[in-house]
Amino acid sequence: MNKKNLVRAKVNIKMTPGEMLKVLRELQELSQSELAELAGMSQSNISALESGTRQIGRERSLALSKALKVHPAVILFPDFDLKEVA
Repeated sequence: MNKKNLVRAKVNIKMTPGEMLKVLRELQELSQSELAELAGMSQSNISALESGTRQIGRERSLALSKALKVHPAVILFPDFDLKEVA
């Protein structure tokens, strides 16, 4: 088999902001309680955000993005595809 026969995988995963929040938290090996402390929120608030029962919104995304060291858009727009804009 040579490189000409290979096809690049296309990764398209649809995620909600809450699902992305959970993935980011788990990748950084943080518990909900640890993230809550870093972001100045309660653990129950983190749980509600991850499950989608509470909206993340601008202010929460700013606090969470600082705690997770990511851009707020990573949390708010997890399935954004620049190719769709062009």
